[in-house]
Order: sequence, then C-alpha cells, then structure tokens
Amino acid sequence: MNEQAGTTGANTPHTGAAAAAPAPEAVPPSPMLPAAGAEGEMQRDRLMAALALLAGIGLLLALPFALKAGSEFFLPLTGAVVIAIALVPLLEWLERHRIPSPIAAFTCVLLFLVAANVALASIVVPATQWIRDLPAKIPQIQNNLAPLIEFYSNLDQFVNRTLMNFAAEPMKQPAVMAATPPRSLLDLFATSAPSAIIESFFAILVIYFFLSGWTRLRRGAITSRSSFGGAMATARVIQDVVDDTSAYLGTITLINLVLGLIVAAALWMIGMPSPLMWGGMVALLNYIPYFGPVIAALLLAIGGLMSFPEIGWALVPAAIMIVAHLIEANVVTPLIVGHRLTISPILILISLSFWGWVWGTPGALMAVPILIIVQTVMNAAGKPDIAGFLFEHGTLTHDRTASRFRRSPGRDNSG
Repeated sequence: MNEQAGTTGANTPHTGAAAAAPAPEAVPPSPMLPAAGAEGEMQRDRLMAALALLAGIGLLLALPFALKAGSEFFLPLTGAVVIAIALVPLLEWLERHRIPSPIAAFTCVLLFLVAANVALASIVVPATQWIRDLPAKIPQIQNNLAPLIEFYSNLDQFVNRTLMNFAAEPMKQPAVMAATPPRSLLDLFATSAPSAIIESFFAILVIYFFLSGWTRLRRGAITSRSSFGGAMATARVIQDVVDDTSAYLGTITLINLVLGLIVAAALWMIGMPSPLMWGGMVALLNYIPYFGPVIAALLLAIGGLMSFPEIGWALVPAAIMIVAHLIEANVVTPLIVGHRLTISPILILISLSFWGWVWGTPGALMAVPILIIVQTVMNAAGKPDIAGFLFEHGTLTHDRTASRFRRSPGRDNSG
C-alpha cells in the first residue's frame, strides 16, 4: 500500500508538471516576413513598370521617324481614317433611311470625290496659270515694291538678285512652261507620279471599306467586352470620337466655306482676277490654325502685286483677308463652336509642329482632327500616373500593396 502510495506520490509531481507544461503550438509568423515579401514584390513590380516605361519612351521617340519614313503608307491611311470618321454621321443618316451599308458608303465616297474635284477645279487650275504668269509679272511687282525698297536700299540688290533668279528658273524648263494645267481630279491623277495615284486609290478604298463595315465594326467592339460597364464605356468612346471629329470638321468646313466666299466676293468687287481661286485657297489654308491665315495673306499680297499697278490697291486683298480672318477667329468661331471643342493653344501648336514636320502640309491640315481623336480617347481611357510612379505613389504599386495588406489575416489579428 505504501509502495503504491509512494508510486502514486512519485508520479504526482510528474503529472502536475506535465499538466503545467503548455501544449506545443505553431510558431506565429513574424510580422517582418509579410512586409519583406511585399517589399520584394513591390520592387519587382517597380522594375517591370520601369522597363515598360523605358520601352514606351523608346517607342514614342521612334514613332515620328517611323511615320516619316513610311509616309507612303501612314499618310493616306491616317487621312482616310479621319475623312471616314467625319463621314460617319452622313453614313448613319443614310442607313436610318433603309439604305444598305455598301450603297450608303459608296454614296459618301462619291460625294467626297465630287467635293474634292470641285475644290481642285476651282483652286489648282487657276493657281497653275498664276504660277505660269509670275515671271512676266515680276517687273510689275518690282515697280510696286519700289517705294518700299527705297527705304531699305541695302536690301535692293538682294531682292533684285532673288527675283531675277526666281524668274530665270522657269526659262530653263520650257517643257514645264508649256504643260497644260490639270482641269479635274482625273487630270491631276494622270499628271501625278504613280505613287501618288496608288496612295490616293488606297485612301479611297480605305474610306469605302471603313464606312461599309462601320456598323459591324462598332457592334463587334462593343459586344466583345466581357462586362456591361466595359461595353458601355467602349460605346461612349466610339460615339464621342465620331461626334467630336465630325462636329469639328463639319463646323470648321462650313465656317471656312463662308469665309472663302466672303473673301472671293470682296476680291471680285475690287477687280481681283480669279476671285474663286483665292477664296478657295483662303478656305483651304484656314484649316491650319495660326499659320494658314498668315500664308493666305502673304499669297494674296503677291497676287495683289501682280494684279494692280499701285501699291495701295495691291495690298488691299491681303488687308481684306486679315480683317475677315480676325472677325472669323474672334467672333464667329467662338460663337458657333463654343467651349465643347475648345483645345489648348499649346496642344494645337505642338500638334501642328509635329504633324507638319512628319508629313508636311497634309499633316498640318490633319493636325487638329488627329489631336481631337487622341484627346477624346485619352480622356475616356484615363491618363497614366507617371508622376505617381516616379515618386512611389503610383497606382501600380500602391494599390496592389494596400490590397495585399488588407487581405492579410495576420495584419487584421494583430490590430
């Protein structure tokens, strides 16, 4: 009995010690481990974002040279897309009247070609004749400029030498002087280089197929989205691009046509030859903001010097152009266009400089429509947070890190 008790007593402290010892548990994760893992993932994210940013900068720097080198492809393609987008409202109006899409697209292309042919017939043909008559009119220009040159006698020799060189240049090419100016769009194509004919034909085909497949293209772009919100956002972006581009081109075209007709009527009243040519030239150059009206005024000054024997009357055409443009730019256009299509002048100058450098005069004519399309898409898609990325508060790393810590159970239990 005592032995059993002793055994029991001897076992009692062992049992008590075993009962007092804590059960083995999992070692709690160190609070530094998730932070270290998150830091490593954040660094990898920032590295990938930096590589993507550098690659984007490289592509952005190489893009102008690629567009300039491949102008035979990119220029007619871009021009065709801009023209096609501007013709979409007319296409949709024809389709609402139960006209099939191929016939409606063909009608839009035909109307555009007729308008282009009329513009060429009213501008190119008389302008070619004026260029041919320029050498014979140089003495008259010198006589008109004589009172002004007297005030700058040191420039007299330079001006005479420049004018004589310019006058003697066509004499070395009698074949060009005897060439018949183009009378229509077909004549212009026939006298152009084969590459210009191919580019024009390619642009016409792009316009037609873009318009004929516009309804299917828009429906496919919308229905391909996986969510209803994405589909609605895509539909809104497409509609905004069409509305803004067509509204700008339609409104500016109407304003430029009225401006050209007013200038042509004023020039006809003072006896200026070929007033419709000058009016069409004013309307065409007015598509180029800031620089176009200046070029039109300079051309009208040269035309006035060629047409009128007195310096006072010779400068009247340029003065008419300047006054009409000031009224149009400061009163008519802000009143009609309003604030909906207001664009920053800095962006317009940058776009003009860029596209004018890449594609010359055609690029300058398309600079503002391209800017409207790009600006509309960027406003809908959102701008990249490059400043936030550079200062470690970009959406890429900040949102992912914050969401990772919000999903961590260890962080919630510790709080």
